Amino acid sequence: MDPATLIDRYCQVWSEPDAAVRAELLASVWSPGATYTDPTVHAEGAQELLAHIAKVQARRPGAAVVRTSEVDIHHGLARFAWHVVQADGTALPESLDIAFIAPDGARIERIIGYFGPLAGRAK
Repeated sequence: MDPATLIDRYCQVWSEPDAAVRAELLASVWSPGATYTDPTVHAEGAQELLAHIAKVQARRPGAAVVRTSEVDIHHGLARFAWHVVQADGTALPESLDIAFIAPDGARIERIIGYFGPLAGRAK
């Protein structure tokens, strides 16, 4: 699977309202024991991540995660920008994820997420 397809399928997981379909999508891209870390949570394994996604979706029903950049990849590391588009069409600030890709290129071993743009450096 090419990196963009892998990442887009991962983003679909966050957007899918049906829990069973969401679990199937995640299983297609998530390595056993993979971890997800962002400023609000550290999830180990698919079940913890799926539980976290369900909580996020409950707070933002009908929202979708949309990739907003190319997937930049080297040495098994990928970075991509994304944002949440709420049900009313309002886009939240762009954010950034770093994905650790399995050696075969077919699965994600770890995601580290950052919310919002980088702050400018104080001079």
